[in-house]
Amino acid sequence: MKMIDLPLNAEVHCSNGPAGRSTHVIGNPISREITHLVVKSYLPPFHEYLVPIDQIEETTDNHIELRCSRDDLNKMKPLEVEEYKGAEVPGYLYWSPHVIPGTGYLYSEDVETHILVKRRNIPEGEVALQRGARVEATDGYVGQVDELLVNSNSMQVTHLVLLERHIFQKREITIPVSQIDHVSENTIYLKLDRQSIEVLPTTPVQRSTRSVSKGGAYLPLKSH
Repeated sequence: MKMIDLPLNAEVHCSNGPAGRSTHVIGNPISREITHLVVKSYLPPFHEYLVPIDQIEETTDNHIELRCSRDDLNKMKPLEVEEYKGAEVPGYLYWSPHVIPGTGYLYSEDVETHILVKRRNIPEGEVALQRGARVEATDGYVGQVDELLVNSNSMQVTHLVLLERHIFQKREITIPVSQIDHVSENTIYLKLDRQSIEVLPTTPVQRSTRSVSKGGAYLPLKSH
């Protein structure tokens, strides 16, 4: 399988110039399909945008080229959205602009109000992963996600590369996605115990620079 780099914390260029930096990849943990790259804009208010994976033209180990323009990027869905939701709060915590300061007036009962909340605008059933996501074996913590291996024809993840740190060394271990039990926000749970992981190969991955439309894709969650 041929591979390319699709790094995180890499500089992202649109068709008309520099646009931002990559922060996350978003995918479906059941189908193992990568659907979006998250790009944080260089321009105020510095939103993070969900970029469909088919907008990626070419990548290197620290650079990503998009097909869209910067104006197109700024019209894409943001990673986070703000909205007001109804809520009940204890009366002693509620502040109203209609209460005169210093009067000592408190509400004795819960008060219905609206509060501003932020939520991630991630497609239902999908999760956002970033480099350093926690990896748990069946018997405890084993390391962090360093990279993902992805077939760009199907955009399905085939392997994750686990970064295992010891006092005097670190190891990169390639784990087939078939050994993933489930995924939650920033944590991947494996079907393997730590002893089984220790005997897995640490074969280095060959990297090359290619257009995403040609051959396989290699998505390291790597910061530079």
